[in-house]
Amino acid sequence: MKNIRILVLILCACFVSVAWGEQLTCPADTPWGQFHRHNMQRWNPCEKVLNVNNVGSLQLKWSYPTGNVVSSSPAVVNGVVYFGATDYDGNLYALKASTGAKLWSYITSKVVASSPAVANGVVYIGSYDNFVYAVNASTGAGLWGTDLGDLIETSPTVVNGVVYVGADTTCLSALKASTGADLWRYCPNGYVSSAAVANGVVYLGSGDGNVYALKASTGALLWSYTTGNIVSSSPAVANGVVYVGSYDKNVYALNAKTGAKLWSYTTGNVVSSSPAVANGVVYVGSDDGNVYAFGLK
Repeated sequence: MKNIRILVLILCACFVSVAWGEQLTCPADTPWGQFHRHNMQRWNPCEKVLNVNNVGSLQLKWSYPTGNVVSSSPAVVNGVVYFGATDYDGNLYALKASTGAKLWSYITSKVVASSPAVANGVVYIGSYDNFVYAVNASTGAGLWGTDLGDLIETSPTVVNGVVYVGADTTCLSALKASTGADLWRYCPNGYVSSAAVANGVVYLGSGDGNVYALKASTGALLWSYTTGNIVSSSPAVANGVVYVGSYDKNVYALNAKTGAKLWSYTTGNVVSSSPAVANGVVYVGSDDGNVYAFGLK
């Protein structure tokens, strides 16, 4: 089968009248260290440059050919873009954010579809070879690898020195970030989504149709909520509410402490998209071809 060449595209906006420093109240190199960034909110509160008035002026700044499919969402930290690709044996790449120049790559033995997490100078990534890897973010040197027993498509979440990541064995694993040692595992009756961690609680969806809340320190079950079908959507947690989609076509809002349903909305098809929460609005896509925005009237 032919390799499909996908270019990693980085777009930039051109500004004439206003200087970069005057646009930002946050550091210019505000990191985006994980797929979800913070509790699966998936937005950067320090982004003050792009808006509806200038986004139409975005132009291609650079592209990098990997030689194959790129389904891993990039992490951007300290001027470096990290992402995985399916090329060769499966690479984790580090590129210079300003130019797209390759800094290093780390080879696993199979596909890397997982999105990396970067914390404290270490990149964490899952691979189809069943391993979670920890790689030095500056040099690309491998630090450790832990076998979870099945391929890993989910994206690691790193909080307080712990890596939370799921494998197709249907288990969510909590690993010590410094060594990869197992701390605990929770195994529902179906595969697990990428996890969100907020206020000492881990939230995840499962192929058994449930949304789970686990104690982050022990993996003990706090509550579960049953939807009508598979939950592959990764939850978003904001201000005491868990937002998540289901294959039963619904978007749910659940009480983060109790799991009680606050509301649900039925779309025209499966909801596997991971919600994003920003400025009082919840955004989520559906297989019915629509993107939905839920906000206060």
